[in-house]
Amino acid sequence: MQLEYFMIGKLKGLIESVYDDHVIIDINGVGYLVFCSVKTLSQLAPSEFCELLIETHVREDHIHLYGFSDLEEKAAFITLQSVKGVGTRMALAILSHLTPGEIQVALNNEDKIIFNGVSGVGKKLAERIVTELKDKTISTKSLSEIAPKSGLPNTKTFNNSLALDAISALTSLGVGRIDAQSRVNTILAHSSDISINDLIRLALKN
Repeated sequence: MQLEYFMIGKLKGLIESVYDDHVIIDINGVGYLVFCSVKTLSQLAPSEFCELLIETHVREDHIHLYGFSDLEEKAAFITLQSVKGVGTRMALAILSHLTPGEIQVALNNEDKIIFNGVSGVGKKLAERIVTELKDKTISTKSLSEIAPKSGLPNTKTFNNSLALDAISALTSLGVGRIDAQSRVNTILAHSSDISINDLIRLALKN
């Protein structure tokens, strides 16, 4: 029997544990390891019930499951991999740094710099992403719901970038990614007008 008959499209179960890049979901006593973006992981917590859309990747030496909180993120994950040099891990890294809507804005503006902020994405790969995907639809949202088509980032995009930079700095200092994200989001919820240095300092203090 061929492996594709065992492809998994969705999982519902109890979250056993959440890690920096994956989650373990208990379904009838079987623990499924599912790789997720930081965005999806931030919505999950141990001992809670969850439902994730799954993209199954079958290789000769492994079968990996990738989980998503919504169809838009899953579709973006698949589309990003159409670019040469973007595999599953890189696609997840991009989706951990940018939402599908923010990716759409970057593509419409042919903004290569924003992709350089993703770890592992160099200048050439950023150019390839924009060139190969600029005519494709990553997000189903209208541009008016995301940001105006201009070179100026909106407040949401700026704050998201600030948060990601702070989380990256905190993890390099030994703070777990999930813990770092929780601290940063809590601070930004009360004070969006804050410098990166103050944000990191307060997060460490907390």
